[in-house]
Amino acid sequence: MSEKLNKIEDQELKKVVDQQKKLNAILTDIGVLETKKHGLLHKIAELNKDMEDLKSDLEGKYGAININLEDGTYTEIEKEK
Repeated sequence: MSEKLNKIEDQELKKVVDQQKKLNAILTDIGVLETKKHGLLHKIAELNKDMEDLKSDLEGKYGAININLEDGTYTEIEKEK
C-alpha cells in the first residue's frame, strides 16, 4: 500500500521560495549595513579622541577659546567669577 504525498501546487511553491529568497537577501543586506555601521561607529570614536587631543593641545597653547571655523579667528572664553 503506497501513501499519497501531500504537495502544494508548483505555482504556490514558486511563490513561497521566491519570498524566502527575498527575505534572505534583505537579511543579508541588513547584516552588511550593520557591519558598516559598526565600522563607522569605531571611526567616530577615533575621530572624537583625535578632536579631544587637538582641543587639549590648542587649550595648552591658547587657553580656553572659541574658534571661528570659517576664518580661524578666536575669542577667549571668559571664566565665570
